[in-house]
Amino acid sequence: MEKPNQFVDIMTKGAFHSFTHTHQFVEAEGGTLMKDTFQYKSPFGPLGVLIDKLFLEKYMRAFIVSRAKELKKIAENIGF
Repeated sequence: MEKPNQFVDIMTKGAFHSFTHTHQFVEAEGGTLMKDTFQYKSPFGPLGVLIDKLFLEKYMRAFIVSRAKELKKIAENIGF
């Protein structure tokens, strides 16, 4: 964590071979811009790469966008 600029979630156990999610907060005109980046590696070697390209990448992108919208609503309603 680098208050107030960013924090990073790193998976230590779970379904992925590895998963890192970085949340960055940047001053923007009239407020704060939150940038989410994530890097992950699926298990199962070449089969996992294929699954990423066919399904998982699209799903993860939609999940992160949806989550960011909900966080924005919460932050705006409680006055962050």
